[in-house]
Amino acid sequence: MTSRQLVRAAIERKLIDRSPHLLDITPTAWEAIASRIEADSVEAFFDNDVLDVCPPWWSFDLARRPADWLDTTPPTTELSIVPVGTLKGLHDRVRALREAGNDKYLLVRLYGIHFEQGAFARGYGNFMLDMAARADFARRFLNDCIERNLAHMEQFLSLEDIDGVLLGSDWGSDAGLLMSPKMFDEMIRPGEQRMIDAIHTAGKNVWLHCCGDVRELMPTIIEMGYDVLNPIEPECMDLLALKEEFGSQICFWGGISTRHLLPQATPDEVRAEARRVRRLLGDGGGYIFAPAQYIQEDVPLENILALLDVAREGRQIVTA
Repeated sequence: MTSRQLVRAAIERKLIDRSPHLLDITPTAWEAIASRIEADSVEAFFDNDVLDVCPPWWSFDLARRPADWLDTTPPTTELSIVPVGTLKGLHDRVRALREAGNDKYLLVRLYGIHFEQGAFARGYGNFMLDMAARADFARRFLNDCIERNLAHMEQFLSLEDIDGVLLGSDWGSDAGLLMSPKMFDEMIRPGEQRMIDAIHTAGKNVWLHCCGDVRELMPTIIEMGYDVLNPIEPECMDLLALKEEFGSQICFWGGISTRHLLPQATPDEVRAEARRVRRLLGDGGGYIFAPAQYIQEDVPLENILALLDVAREGRQIVTA
């Protein structure tokens, strides 16, 4: 069974001999360990079953702006959305990967879909107030973002070798949702649904990255058609209750504590907890092994290696 087949089987919640893994690490954390390991790249070190083939995406680089740009830039009520651009490089890379025999599951990640673009542009507090008190403006902003996203996706959804698309947007905090379910249904869901439907129509899986305690939205998330949920933070989500109630309807990716376990535990404790989470969330299928968030620079190399030990267990006994 190839990595691609293994990930697809996990998403379909089939019983398989091992859980596929997808581990992420921050650039600063990688810099801290790169000189101490033999692998020459993140891809070679983790050997994930999923490979990112991310297209260029919008960004907001304060480092390139003059220090007084906020003072010298006049306020405006006009909306200006980042243009789409061309994705020819993505097409070339995907084709080259498959021609070279790459058998990984290929995932496109799109973070900051539309709600977070509003939060970053206006500030979280301001954009929350916009959605509540200036609903027409907020809807127009969100819709413009979605229209741009759909135009962006049109350039790669036709590529058969791309297996899934991740939509990233944080709707939760440790204490619960950032907005009411009613506000979510009115302001966020319509645009999100258009993107989900477009991805499914193209025959691809839809992954959701959404931080925080989103338990209250789980029925809606499943109804919308998401296939995979990440990060499943154990500090604010009850893993057992989540698996028991929703494990037959969605695949989980994550669940291993990056706040406390990885930076603070011993390697043996990391192995034990990682195996426990895998048994719990992988029971009956539907789990992609991973820490809840990107591995941070405060995580000792020994604990990263312990996590990888568990990720690789059973790798040689997978059968077709």
